[in-house]
Amino acid sequence: MPAIFDDFSVLQLALVAGAALVTAVIGGIAGYGTGILMPLVLVPILGPEPVVPVMSIASFIVNAGRIAAFRRLIEFRPALIVLATAVPTCVLGAWLYTRLSGMGAQIVIGGFLMASVPLRWLLRNKGLHIGEGGLAVGAAGFGVVTGAASGTGVILVSLLMAAGLGGGAVIATDAAISLVVHLVQASVFGVAGVIDADVIAVALLIGIFALPGAFVARAIVDRISISLHTAILDAVVLLGGGLMVASAILRLMR
Repeated sequence: MPAIFDDFSVLQLALVAGAALVTAVIGGIAGYGTGILMPLVLVPILGPEPVVPVMSIASFIVNAGRIAAFRRLIEFRPALIVLATAVPTCVLGAWLYTRLSGMGAQIVIGGFLMASVPLRWLLRNKGLHIGEGGLAVGAAGFGVVTGAASGTGVILVSLLMAAGLGGGAVIATDAAISLVVHLVQASVFGVAGVIDADVIAVALLIGIFALPGAFVARAIVDRISISLHTAILDAVVLLGGGLMVASAILRLMR
């Protein structure tokens, strides 16, 4: 095993690798899921502070795999509209994250995970329809949040669907946007000095094992209903996010 992984046990590395593959399949089917579920595995192993930097690098690799699998379905016009406003605000969100303490990072990650479930329900049930202007405005908000948290794909997927995209085009366009946004996010973290060898090693481990998941997802995306997996995902996210927030609050009270 490479010396760079000496800080981790074999069980921890196996857990991260297995979770990366499974969540990549889920994310490839639904358009989100990897960034929401992986922190539930990473926080107990790494602590809260490195999780978003790890996922920024890993998400770059994961979305490169999705682009390879769904590249013919990318809608470039909405992608460029989103990037025009999301990239500058992503820089702001990532910088704000570097100012957080360990407990602050844990509360942000857990809080967003919990909020992502009712947010997804709200956006889905409202049946929102937005034009290019609304997409640009929504993307600015998405940029701030995605710079400071992991698992924000639910917001981007909802925006793209509200703008009229559907099916594989949502997954493909989401991947193209996320590739750029996470590159920007990782660059800010690198300049801020919060990316070290352990962060890079774990991110590469996630990315390598997640790559096959995109092609597995492509093979099954048109063959199954995602309603059951979405319900399970929501339950796990609410539970895990709640535990993170509760743990941080208990540490703060001691």
